[in-house]
Amino acid sequence: MPATVAKKLGIDLSSRNEAELFKWFLACLLFGKPIQQEIAERAYARLVSVGLRDSDKVLDAGWDELVRLLDEAHYVRFDFSTATKLLDVCHELKQGYGSMTRMIEEVRTASELSSRLQEFKHVGSVIALIFTREVAPIWYGSRKPSPRPH
Repeated sequence: MPATVAKKLGIDLSSRNEAELFKWFLACLLFGKPIQQEIAERAYARLVSVGLRDSDKVLDAGWDELVRLLDEAHYVRFDFSTATKLLDVCHELKQGYGSMTRMIEEVRTASELSSRLQEFKHVGSVIALIFTREVAPIWYGSRKPSPRPH
């Protein structure tokens, strides 16, 4: 079986660990923009390297720091909008669920997870599909997530 994108990024989703789930969500948010995969991977690695591994740390970093880190990774075309997106989504995640694990445990299927993800501002069907495609087989035993776009 080919390595998943999460595994290529060093993320162990099979652990069901909150930090690993959040790192995958962070990566998906970065991959959701029309940007080269290499640049999205570099931005992900930069954010994680400074400890942005949960919603609190992203929120604590703030907009200016997120823009600076994204710029360092050459994620410059979307640096402002992505910093805003990361802050908005992390705030919604924290307020609505407290954690990725809790949100995932509240639903029973990949489709429900996709719909739940798309309730977040800035998260559409592409990001939901990327995230769910790798999480669903572990949490729900499904190989084919069927996200429903809003």
